[in-house]
Amino acid sequence: MPIKEDTISVLKQFDIGDKFSCLPAMPKASVLVPLFVKDGELYTLMTLRSKELRRNAGEVCFPGGKRDPSDRDDVETALREAEEEIGLPPDHVQVVCTLFPIINKRGLLVTPVVGFIDESFCPRPNPDEVSAVFTVPLDFFTSEKDHSATHGAAGMMIPLHSFDYVDPDTGSQYHIWGLTAMVVIVVATLALRKKPEFDTGFDSEDPLSFFQQALQRRLNKL
Repeated sequence: MPIKEDTISVLKQFDIGDKFSCLPAMPKASVLVPLFVKDGELYTLMTLRSKELRRNAGEVCFPGGKRDPSDRDDVETALREAEEEIGLPPDHVQVVCTLFPIINKRGLLVTPVVGFIDESFCPRPNPDEVSAVFTVPLDFFTSEKDHSATHGAAGMMIPLHSFDYVDPDTGSQYHIWGLTAMVVIVVATLALRKKPEFDTGFDSEDPLSFFQQALQRRLNKL
């Protein structure tokens, strides 16, 4: 089976659909994890936030943002934000699945939406929000080579993961960490069916159970 079709089949097994749509009134956000196949290998597209932004300025992230009242669901939020930030038309994304939400350090419930885009997509970054767009082989996020982790970080139940990536096309260096690193580790683990070479802090065979428990603990405190 071609790699794209095989990956779609695997990821659909982890689709939560609208399972968490009726959660209490927590602030919600979505990110789009765009995947594509290049030279027979899975890649993902990431962005570098503008240094002029008030929050998370200059950090690597996926296209995404807070849900608008007019958004029907998490998928629409992720697609709308991706179009606003990098000029990716919603109808150019083959949405594969919605993964379990993860609570970020500010208490925002962030839902990853995974979809496939064409390798030929040419980003048009909005300079007010994005200063760079780059791509990374998904397998990079399962290797120990450029990975580091901090254990026992304040408020963290799992290691705080970091990666240092050098874009071979431009020589630019990117530091990928925090929630973005965790999301891409999860996607890489599921899509590649490969256990990372480092301790992720969750069961790579059943990550859903871990994040469900973490979410429930947080909800119990509300």
